Amino acid sequence: MSTSPRILTLRVLRSSPAEGEAPHWEDFRVEEAEGMTLFLALTEVRERLAPSLQFDFVCRAGICGSCGMLIDGKPGLACCALTRDHGSTITLAPLPVFELIGDLSVNTGKWMRGTAERLETWIHSEAQPDLTAVEPRMEPELAEAIYELDRCIECGCCVAGCGTLRMREEFVGAIGLNKIARFRLDPRDERSDEDFYDLIGDDTGVFGCMSLLGCHDVCPKGLPLQTQIAFLRRKMVAVGLK
Repeated sequence: MSTSPRILTLRVLRSSPAEGEAPHWEDFRVEEAEGMTLFLALTEVRERLAPSLQFDFVCRAGICGSCGMLIDGKPGLACCALTRDHGSTITLAPLPVFELIGDLSVNTGKWMRGTAERLETWIHSEAQPDLTAVEPRMEPELAEAIYELDRCIECGCCVAGCGTLRMREEFVGAIGLNKIARFRLDPRDERSDEDFYDLIGDDTGVFGCMSLLGCHDVCPKGLPLQTQIAFLRRKMVAVGLK
């Protein structure tokens, strides 16, 4: 027996700071298709109902992190969220913390770049780079451990889900701590734990985390954020007690 497809209501928090448009809710109705994602539903809205609707996307495969938004109040990626996993009315809002561009579009890049510059998330080495040299061998287990932390797509979901960041604007967040953990593992980075302590050894860094672990719960890539934050905290405590 065939059944009619559901009619979905997408309740979108719309605004346009550049045009002085105040935040307001607007409902859009679309017919649900088999295997529909929220990205596809929003694309249909923009193509048929509201060409001015702003939201970001690039890869549509959970790789670029561009389509992060609040989905029924929880940070997530629109391209990975199936409409069948939600009710007939789905509320969508922009990720908090980040600078709002308009509607569901926020400037995650500005926040990410600022954090990267502040934490110096690049390999530090006194040696002059030799572009013709063979890359040094790395044990597979270590390479896998570094890759595991390097899977972060900077979608901003962990930032939006962080309770600490709502109270401490200077907190580096799970993404900042994850990057420190990644470069601490890398044998090409010559920094010591004392150097990392200078970057994250205070209330804006690893000691500011209240261990609410919203970051761990909402990470779309399933990164081991809880483990890494706890590990870094133990290492930084050891440095601080010296």
